[in-house]
Amino acid sequence: MKTKISNAAPATKPRVNVITLGCSKNIHDSEVLMGQLRGNQMNVIHEAEKLNNDDIVVINTCGFIDNAKQESIDTILQYSQLKDEGKVGKVIVTGCLSERYKPELEAEITNVDSYFGTNDLQNLLGSIGADYKHELVGERLLTTPSHFSYFKIAEGCNRPCSFCAIPLMRGKHVSKPIDELVKEAKFLASNGTKELILIAQDLTYYGLDLYSKRNLADLLRNLSDVNGIEWIRLQYAYPSGFPMDILDVMNERENICNYLDMPLQHITDSMLGSMRRGINKEKTIDLVNKIRDKVPGIALRTTLICGYPGETEQDFQEMKDWVEETRFERLGCFTYSHEEKTHAHLLNDDVPEEVKQERVDAIMEIQQGISYEKNQQKVGQTYKVLIDKKDGDFFIGRTEFDSPEVDNEVLLDASTDYATPGSFVNVQIDRAEDFDLYGRRV
Repeated sequence: MKTKISNAAPATKPRVNVITLGCSKNIHDSEVLMGQLRGNQMNVIHEAEKLNNDDIVVINTCGFIDNAKQESIDTILQYSQLKDEGKVGKVIVTGCLSERYKPELEAEITNVDSYFGTNDLQNLLGSIGADYKHELVGERLLTTPSHFSYFKIAEGCNRPCSFCAIPLMRGKHVSKPIDELVKEAKFLASNGTKELILIAQDLTYYGLDLYSKRNLADLLRNLSDVNGIEWIRLQYAYPSGFPMDILDVMNERENICNYLDMPLQHITDSMLGSMRRGINKEKTIDLVNKIRDKVPGIALRTTLICGYPGETEQDFQEMKDWVEETRFERLGCFTYSHEEKTHAHLLNDDVPEEVKQERVDAIMEIQQGISYEKNQQKVGQTYKVLIDKKDGDFFIGRTEFDSPEVDNEVLLDASTDYATPGSFVNVQIDRAEDFDLYGRRV
């Protein structure tokens, strides 16, 4: 459950309720928006359950795949209905869906007050009587627990992946300067953030536009030096052109987690070629082996797509075999979504939906077994754990090998152990399941 936050303001100003849908990048964008609203002395809340009839509702939408688009549309319809009933004041829509389908949305859902795209923050603020404050760059109002923060280092993407609509919604890759990111990290650390989760459409492209070279390693060193930051985690690395020097920094710096999220999408040469991934099976396997050789014990997370146009039973079997052989520490799998205006949309979406889902289920069943076996090897070991929350009878935390929401959790029995959310504790693992570890403080 997301943390509900509020920031009191004079009663004469309307309350702004921000709804966030989609990925961690949208979470970051909502936090920046709320930081600006707070800087304008406005009363801002995140996903309030009780609404007032003068509330302004801002819906930050996702437009990535069919399920996400439908959730966004349903949410817009829900709040536009509340507006019709006089239960909220204004309804404003922003984010990826609005960027991608603004004309269609304006024609179909006419009682929304304004639609804005992904780069329209200043105009959005102006529409509700707020000014964009440049002095607030880097400051945000966190919706996550204060001890961890999604930390966006770049916007947009230059990659030509055939299945992906992100460049249509987010534009070309634009890196944030190192000094600006260090300033933001210091601000977060001063407010209790201990873990930075680095996000972008492609972390490994960082710096090419600003410094004429891949500069993620330099950024990591600078962020690692920020007092109070105890963990730095890397998400969304791209395999083609992977900068191996970031692994050197991972080995050098204790506060950079031995964790790498690198979506590989598929393994057969025919699928990788059609997906326009810029890499083949041999190079993919070689890269995974080199990463594991260079950082022993690293947790590798990947994501895969099942049912891409033209995927044969042979393609799928080859991917299954590769998943079993590679034994990723973390893995997610999704059905292919046929997206308009992408290169793959020109292809025949010829794998039936039920076959796509069957293939996803088969991959995840394999991964469940791999995760169980790897977790059994942790029994008896002691790990540094960051406690995220208390839920029912357990304190719940994560090791350096786990990102929030998507990875394994460590559970401490609250009747015998006490831990403060946001603190680090040493935990000995006593029992392990498919995706959960149970332990006690030592």
